[in-house]
Amino acid sequence: MRFGYSATCLDHDPGPRHPETPDRLRAIRGGLKHKHEVEYVEADPVSIDRMAGVHDRNYLEDVRAFCADGGGNWDPDTTATEETWDAVRMSAGLACWAAERAIEGDDGRQTPFSIGRPPGHHAVVDDAMGFCFVNNVAVAAQYALDEHGVDRVVVLDWDVHHGNGTQDIFYDREDVFVVSLHEKGLYPGTGEVDETGRGAGAGTTMNVPMPAGAHDGDYCAAFDRVILPRLKTYDPDLVLVSAGFDAHRHDPISRIRLSTEAYALMTDGIRSFVDNVGAGLAFVLEGGYGLEVLADSVGLVHETFDGRDPLGPDNGVSDDVDALLEAVSVTHGLE
Repeated sequence: MRFGYSATCLDHDPGPRHPETPDRLRAIRGGLKHKHEVEYVEADPVSIDRMAGVHDRNYLEDVRAFCADGGGNWDPDTTATEETWDAVRMSAGLACWAAERAIEGDDGRQTPFSIGRPPGHHAVVDDAMGFCFVNNVAVAAQYALDEHGVDRVVVLDWDVHHGNGTQDIFYDREDVFVVSLHEKGLYPGTGEVDETGRGAGAGTTMNVPMPAGAHDGDYCAAFDRVILPRLKTYDPDLVLVSAGFDAHRHDPISRIRLSTEAYALMTDGIRSFVDNVGAGLAFVLEGGYGLEVLADSVGLVHETFDGRDPLGPDNGVSDDVDALLEAVSVTHGLE
């Protein structure tokens, strides 16, 4: 794979006790050090005009001024420093680079993966939250629509937390389909099955709120039974994966029980899907706070594009997830 990366993203440092640390990127790069066919690319930071395609401009100016004044705690979870604004611009720029390369046809071993930070999927139109200031994947989706002739974009979010910001930004639009596969009841407490879009966007939001303890077989069933069938009917031009790795069983802040292999299985599933529908595919880093398992999981995504065949899950779908998927299927007219 080709990884979008910039040392500028290391300069955003919320402090030694904060889980969203620069060491996340260092761990990923360390884990990829001895992998085959790894390439790093540095992109240009985005302008405030491009970020304003999905965010309120006054809010963005407030963030810029907050950082220029030395930063601090925006909220109890979301901390900035003077260097954060440059990291925010770069992280969004790396996501736009990934979207652009996917649209231009980079695939297989050239598939783009943006490993910028801070992450973005909790940032709503006019506020920061959950470690996120600017919604990187949303900026990239809007960039693809505005400047690359793309008609329909899918954002597939497999971070363990609901991608509330991405949902918020695109909830009443039909040109971006947002799928969030997350742990039910975890921060920020949104993302129920009946949140499906509004107005022109009715039916273009899908939430799959997994119960605590869900495992590889449950996630594979969600892909096979509801996510990929619904995305097939949507027929996107571009798929952007909001790739968080905090649903891993060894991540410190979730109760989902995925193995590292699950990320290879989900990657293989979405790769096969885009090949079949002729869409571009790019990955944008979100969460993941156990450094070793974060590095291992990103590495396995890379190896999947480098020719490794994923191993099937050891377990089938659990009863509570079976009922959940039935509800999602009915809600989205898949029966």
